[in-house]
Formats: sequence, structure tokens, C-alpha cells
Amino acid sequence: MGEEKLRVLLVASHPVQYSSHMFRLFAQHPRLDPLVAYCSLQGAEKGVDPDFGVEVKWDIPLLEGYPWVLVPNRSPKPGIQRFLGLFNTPLWGMVRKGGYDAVIVYLGYGYLSAWVIFAAAKLSGVALIFGTDANSFRSPRPRWWKPWLKRLVLPRVFGLADMVISASEATSQFFYSLGIPRERVVLTPFVVDNDWWRREAAKVDRETVRKKWDIPVAKTTFLFCAKLVPWKRPQDVLRAFAQLPSHDSLLILAGDGSLRPALESEAQTLGVGDRVRFLGFVNQPELPALYCAADLLVLSSDYDACPVVVCEAMLCGCPVILSDSIRGRMDLVNDGLTGWIYPCGNVDALAQVMSRAVSSPTRIQEMSAAARRRMETWSPRENVAGTVEAVEQAVALKQKGRRNQVALSNSEK
Repeated sequence: MGEEKLRVLLVASHPVQYSSHMFRLFAQHPRLDPLVAYCSLQGAEKGVDPDFGVEVKWDIPLLEGYPWVLVPNRSPKPGIQRFLGLFNTPLWGMVRKGGYDAVIVYLGYGYLSAWVIFAAAKLSGVALIFGTDANSFRSPRPRWWKPWLKRLVLPRVFGLADMVISASEATSQFFYSLGIPRERVVLTPFVVDNDWWRREAAKVDRETVRKKWDIPVAKTTFLFCAKLVPWKRPQDVLRAFAQLPSHDSLLILAGDGSLRPALESEAQTLGVGDRVRFLGFVNQPELPALYCAADLLVLSSDYDACPVVVCEAMLCGCPVILSDSIRGRMDLVNDGLTGWIYPCGNVDALAQVMSRAVSSPTRIQEMSAAARRRMETWSPRENVAGTVEAVEQAVALKQKGRRNQVALSNSEK
């Protein structure tokens, strides 16, 4: 293949702070000529997040530094929470007549708009690339029929793609289990803006932040940073924390959601109300100080594909205690080196890990340095390289297919 730029249509459901940074890098790459097509502007505009339960608007620029368009949504009931909520019919013409070499679908397969793109790409001969961050058939809001249906449908769905992109090694293994050939799977690590997090973390004065929050220097501080919703299992962290000696530690819960009132009540019942802080929703610019002030991040989810808070915390030197159900972040959390891993739902096991942390301040410092080192090779650089590789390979496959078709046609004359 030559070195001319490849025209790529990137289709996303809505602006997200993590993907916006990647889109800027794609726009700067010498091999890519991208256009981002948004099906909605939720996130860039103020609105109520159904899981946080509060009004949210990210206070960082989401629509700057790359070309983008908003594609009209013809759904009678628009929204990004349901299959029929995105029905962006103009995508058909964009794919069919836009002259793109490839289209990357960041919608997954859970919207009608995605199927519009799939059909248009197949009919037009445009290279089709899509993937997921999932690594199992589970979902955060389980229904008895979903795993069965996914086992039946997903091999066929991902089989439509010329190349599939995976967010983690666990996702790659999931693709292989679906029968997707290894040569059609490219790892594009689900990352954050490493440079921004390192830069902001360097500005933080840990002692000043802890003093502001009235955190004694000697107290081991655990941080839970996620939505307070059932599949995140924040109650496990609270109950494990309640087993620790009262004078040694503090727990901070950053996030909001349906479980907050029950958690606040349970903290009082467990007798740890004076050692637990509920911060509510915390916007991104405030998070570096939070991670730097904490000693360990605790993630207890029974479903969580690739939570970005792991990347954020580790870039700030905050090791992670991770539930073993979060397989998509085992690329980063090496048990005993950059954090600890415990059996999901086992509160006693989590309490033992937390107790070990409280008694091992030197070990935490070593893990902090190791966490920073690990993030040196899990960065936007690897994501961009993987994305370019996926585009080039998908386009090459399409070109090879067309050449074979022409050769066959000529041989039949």
C-alpha cells in the first residue's frame, strides 16, 4: 500500500472525554484523514445521567481539534440507552457515497444506526471495522435470555467486520472464543490521555489536598471512584472497610447513583460514618488531586469491561485493588506488583487485602512506582498504532478481494 492518506469515517454514539483525545490524535496522523460522525451530542450538552442520577456536563473540550459532524437522528424517541434510540438514517448515504476507505463503528451493535452502517458498508465495499470492550457474555443489567442470545448472535455479528478491534487482551481472547481468526483481531488499548494525567498529577501537593479534606497524613486512604450502582458493588467496599481497625484508615466514595442513600445509612449502622466521605459526582479536572491524595483505588464491580479509572489512578501513582471480574484491566493490575486482585463478592477476602495494605505502607509506595511504569506502554501511542494497523489491514483485505473478483471475472470470459 502507498502512503496516501486513508479516508476514515468514525461513527460514535456521543462525545466522550476519552475518545475525543484519540480523535485529535487520529486527525494528526499522516496516514489518516478522519471524520467523526456523532449520532448524538449527549455529554457535550448538559443533561441528567441516568446512572449518576444527577445533571452532568463534562467540563473539558470534547468537540475541538478534529473534524466532526452531527448526523440527524430520525428516532421517534431519541436516546443512547436503547436500540431504537439512535436511528441516524443519513449514515446510509455517508457510507455509500462518501468515498471512504474504511468506517470504524464505535457504536457497538446495540443501536439501529449500527446496522444501517453495516448494510451500507457491505453493499459499498467499504472496509468495516468495529469491536467492543466486553470480554464475556455478561451485561451490567442481566436478563436470563441475554447470554443465550449473545452466544448465538455475536459470532455472526463480529463476523461481519473485515477487522475487529479489542480494548484489552481479555477482549481479544473473547473474540477468539467466538471463532474470529487471530489475524483479524487488533489490540487497540482502551486508554486515557496519559500526558494530561501525568501533567496534572505533577501539580498536586498531596499534603495540601489531604489537609483540605481533613485526612491525617498517617491514615491509609482507600478510594472508590465510580457510579454508585448495583453492578459496581460499592457496598462490598464499605463492608470490607468496616472490618478494619478504626484508627488506621479512611474511605472516600467519589460518585453518585441510586445506592447512595442506602450506603450513607449503612455507613452509620456499621459505625464507620465518621471515617467515610461521600463526595458525589467529581468532574475530571478534580480527579488527579483525588487519586494523588488516596493510597489505593478499590474497584469491586461484578461487571466492568475496561474501567478507565484504573488507567487514571495508576498514572497518578495510585495502585488498584481489583475485583477478579474486571478481566479487561488485568493487563494493568498485576497482583502483588501494581495492585491486588481479589475474588469478586468476597467481602472477607477484600477486607484482608485492605488490611494488608494498611500494614504495608512501604509496599504501597513500591506499587505506586510500578503502576506509573506500567502505564508507559499502555497509552494513546499504542491505541493509535493499533487503529492504523486495523485500517490498513482492512483496506488491504478489501483491495485483495476486489482484485480476486476481477481476476475471476476475467477468467470466465
